[in-house]
Amino acid sequence: MSRPAPGPYAVPPAPLRPLPPPVAPSHSGTKGVGRDDFVSGEAVALDLPPGNIGLRTLSGLIDYVIGWGLFIAGLIAFFEMVSRVRIDGAFGMGLLLMWNLTCFLLLPMTVETLTRGKTLGHLICGLRTVNDDAAPITARQAFARALIGIPEMYYTFGVPALVTAAINAKHKRLGDLLAGTYVIRDRFSAPTAQHVVMPPELAEWASTADLAPLPPTLANGIRGFLMRFPTYTPQVQAVTGQQLMNQALRFVSPPPPPSARPERVLEAIAAERYKRDAERIGRNQRLREALFTPSR
Repeated sequence: MSRPAPGPYAVPPAPLRPLPPPVAPSHSGTKGVGRDDFVSGEAVALDLPPGNIGLRTLSGLIDYVIGWGLFIAGLIAFFEMVSRVRIDGAFGMGLLLMWNLTCFLLLPMTVETLTRGKTLGHLICGLRTVNDDAAPITARQAFARALIGIPEMYYTFGVPALVTAAINAKHKRLGDLLAGTYVIRDRFSAPTAQHVVMPPELAEWASTADLAPLPPTLANGIRGFLMRFPTYTPQVQAVTGQQLMNQALRFVSPPPPPSARPERVLEAIAAERYKRDAERIGRNQRLREALFTPSR
C-alpha cells in the first residue's frame, strides 16, 4: 500500500545541525592535553620530555659495561677460589648461575627500585625511568625490565633494544613495552623566550580565551615579527601583522574585539601563552618534586 502524500499541514523536517569544527589531531578529550602527553591520575598534562635515542644508547652502554665488568670480576674471583679450594662441579655451576642472575637481574632491579628509576647510566646521562602514568616505577616493573634486558641487552649487544627504540615513537625498548614504562629526561633546560608585555586593553579577553597549541612555524613567525616589529615599515607592519593574526585566530576562541590592532592581538596571544607555559612549568616542577623526592 502506497503512503499518502503529505498534506498542506505536514511538519517540515528539522534542519540539520552543523557539524562541529574539526579538532586538531594533537588534541584529546581533555582541554590542553595532547595524545602524546603524559597524563597523571588527576588528568594533568605533564611536560616530561622523553630521552632521545642517543642518550638512551649512551646510558645503556654504561650499564652494559658495568654489568659485564661485575660479571667478569666475579668470574676471576671464582676461578681464583677454584684454584685453591676443590669444589663440586654442580655446586660451581650453581654459583656461576647465581652470580649471573645477580649481575644482570637482581642488581639492576634493586637499583632501579630503590632509586625510583635510576641506574648509573641514567644518572650520568640525566635520565629516569617512569611508568606510563608518569609515576615512579614499581619493583614489578623494574623486574620485568631487568628480565627482558638479559637477552635484549647483555646477550645480544643491545641490538634488539636499539632497533625497537629506533622504530618506536617514544623510544621504548622491549623491556619498556612489556613493563609499561618510559624513559624521560630528568635534567633539561627550558628554551629561553623573550617576554612580551600583555596589552592592557586585551588582558581580559586573553585570560578567558581558549588557546590551542600553535604550529611551531607560526609560533616562531609571530615571535620574530614582534621582535623586529619596530624595524618594519608601516606597510609591512600592517600586511604581515594581519596575515599572522588571521592564521593565529584559527587556534583561538573567541575572537578578539574587532577594534584591536593585529600586532596588539599577537602580543596578547604571545603574552598569554608565555604566562600559561610558566604556570605549567611551575606546576610540573612541583609534581616532579612530589613524585621523585623520597619521603622522610
